[in-house]
Amino acid sequence: MKLNLTKPLVVFDLETTGLDLVKDRIIQLSYIKVYPDGKEERDNLFVNPEKEIPAEVAALTGITNEDVENAPTFKELSSTLNEKFKGCDFAGFNSNHFDIPMLAEEFLRAGIDFDFSKCRLIDAQTIFHKMERRNLSAAYKFYCGRKMEEDFEAHRADQDTEATYRVLMGELDMYDPATQPEPDRHLPNDMDTLAAFSKTNDNVDFAGRIIWKDLTDKDGKVVKDKDGNPVRQEVFNFGKYKGWAVIDVLNRDPGYYSWMMTSEFTGNTKQVLTRIRLKNYNH
Repeated sequence: MKLNLTKPLVVFDLETTGLDLVKDRIIQLSYIKVYPDGKEERDNLFVNPEKEIPAEVAALTGITNEDVENAPTFKELSSTLNEKFKGCDFAGFNSNHFDIPMLAEEFLRAGIDFDFSKCRLIDAQTIFHKMERRNLSAAYKFYCGRKMEEDFEAHRADQDTEATYRVLMGELDMYDPATQPEPDRHLPNDMDTLAAFSKTNDNVDFAGRIIWKDLTDKDGKVVKDKDGNPVRQEVFNFGKYKGWAVIDVLNRDPGYYSWMMTSEFTGNTKQVLTRIRLKNYNH
C-alpha cells in the first residue's frame, strides 16, 4: 500500500551507546524519507558519539568504537539533518518512547531547536501492540509473512528501518477499512489518525515531567471550550508541585524555573518549560 501523505514522512531508527537520554549518544542513524509522490530517499549514517561504546552495546549491534572513530559527530551532521527533516512527520518502532526523545536531545546539544511538537509522530510499535501486542520480529512475520532473520541482520539501524517501513505498510494493508471486515480493527491511511493512534500518554515533554490535564472549575467540573472539548493545561508530574499547573508554579515560585534549568533534566524538558514560560509572558 502506498502511504497517503500530505508531507514527507521520515521512517527512522537509531542505535545508541545506551538508554539514558542525558548521558548516552547516537552511534547509527538510518532513515527512509518518503515523499507524497511516492519517491523514497534513504541514508544510513554512522555517528561518532565522542565516548566509548560499551562492550554489551557493541556485542548487540556489531558496531564497534573502530567503526565510528572516523565518523562525523552528531553536531557535524546536525545542520544537514535539520534541513532534511524540516517539515516532515516521523515514524519508527518504539520511536515515540525512545528514538524521538533521543534525537530531540541530540539536536538540542548541537544547538538546534528542532520542534517535534509541530510533527506528527507515528509509532509502528504502538500500532502493533494495540492491535497484536508483540515485538518487531513478530510484527514482521505477522504483517510481512516472513521471518525477520531470513531478510535482515538483527540490531542494525538500517536493517530495522527497512523492516519497520515494511511493517507500517503491512499494518495499513491489514487494517484498511476497505478490506478489513471488523470495524474495531479499521485504521485509515491518514497521518493525523496514525499519529493520534500512536500516542500512549499525556506527556507534554518526552520525559513525562510535564503532562496535559483537564482544567476544572471550583466545583471540580471539567471546563470545556466553545466546541465542547475539554480545556487542557500543562501540569507538573513530579516533585513538590506534582499536579500543579505549570503557569501557577512559575508565578508563585519563579525560582523553580531556574532550579529546573540548572538541574539534570533533559534538554527537551527545559525546552518545553521555557516555551510555557514565554507563552505565559506573551499573554
